[in-house]
Amino acid sequence: MTAYEKLFRGVLFPAYETVLRRRKTLSYLRDYERDQWLAPEQIAALQWDRLKKLLEHCHRDVPYYREQWKSLGIVPADIRNLDDYAKLPVLTKADIRGNFEQLKAQGLRNNLYYKTTGGSTGEPLRLGYTRESNDRRLAVMWRGYGWAGSRMGRRTLYLWGGVVGEPTQAQQRKDRLYNALFGRRMLDSFHMSEANLVEYADAIDRYRPEVIVSYVGPLVRLAQWLIATGRKIWQPQLIIGAAEALHEFQRHILEQAFGCPAYNTYGCREFMLIAAECEKREGLHVNADHLVVEIRAPVGMQTEANSGEVIITDLFNYGMPFIRYINGDMATSSTHRCSCGRGLPMLQRIDGRKLDVIRTPDGHILPGEFFPHMLKDVPGLKRFQLVQRQLDRLDLSIVRGEGFSDESLAYIRREVAKVLGESIELQCHFVDDIPLTASGKLRVTVSELPS
Repeated sequence: MTAYEKLFRGVLFPAYETVLRRRKTLSYLRDYERDQWLAPEQIAALQWDRLKKLLEHCHRDVPYYREQWKSLGIVPADIRNLDDYAKLPVLTKADIRGNFEQLKAQGLRNNLYYKTTGGSTGEPLRLGYTRESNDRRLAVMWRGYGWAGSRMGRRTLYLWGGVVGEPTQAQQRKDRLYNALFGRRMLDSFHMSEANLVEYADAIDRYRPEVIVSYVGPLVRLAQWLIATGRKIWQPQLIIGAAEALHEFQRHILEQAFGCPAYNTYGCREFMLIAAECEKREGLHVNADHLVVEIRAPVGMQTEANSGEVIITDLFNYGMPFIRYINGDMATSSTHRCSCGRGLPMLQRIDGRKLDVIRTPDGHILPGEFFPHMLKDVPGLKRFQLVQRQLDRLDLSIVRGEGFSDESLAYIRREVAKVLGESIELQCHFVDDIPLTASGKLRVTVSELPS
């Protein structure tokens, strides 16, 4: 542990998080780090106790659930185990949009924070959350990243999506100060191209990070270039892949290029970190002391054993609870007990979050995450899908809602042009609907170019 890491963990972060921000993140982190070592049956009991309290709160204080369960003749006392719980109706994005106010707890509606998802399923979604749930999510994130060795205060480089739009100078100064305090450097993956891969390699060499956290696609592309050119690069201690599933062939490429282990994580904006690999890398530990995660075979679909759609409940977002929320992802569960000794249940793999890379004639490589990242805040945009069939053309299908205007369209064209330039034509098409794939998902970024 470096001197700065000790200073950060012992002084700077507690001063920032507990004193300045008045958050309980560190207290929650201590609890989560203790509870992860409980036996599986103890964690299951802890989860069930927290779930029962949440369900009672929802019945008492959340109009949506109270009326829904009343119409079904259900009260919390009828839910005696997880089998009973799994019979409750699921919550979809359409349900949230159609019942936004009714999903807020009456006693907490004036104390909510709000954010918008990036819409990895093509449908940006606004959601509310409490301060406690945010603090707990941060604690769970630090715990999960720490399993791989990404402790707070370690020198970390993020190859991540950049800021969309025009941030003020004050915001830029604040971001620089915040990143410097946390010992991290941000590289914008949205500007990566064939022509500038050397600049990304040089930036890593200059910063010399202990940890790299990255979208999987861009970092794999950089790793392929490093291997092809024979470029030797600074060797971090570990890599954490995020935003996309890390497949084994990609893990091999990353480890060959960077000379360090690569770890897989799984999360979504609605809940932050859902599961992550530990040092043993025998699967992904589910944060079952913080969430309820179910894997259910979609109706009318044939799937492998233990594979299906992901259904999630946040046990601590009492302000706008999502009970059995379908987030649009697919995963495969596991009965394996990890040799690390943690009692948390496991996922074998994440099956359904691979977004296609977009290419341009001048060699630009744009990860599919750019589009949900950029489009999430466009007024009136209900759903979208971007398809590349030709190297010099993109087709963006848009389902418009109330509030979509000429300014919305101009914003889309401007932000795409800022990243892709004039080398590619963007054709926008207004459609009434966008069909789902056979797997029941909406692929938002589709490349039909030959690999």
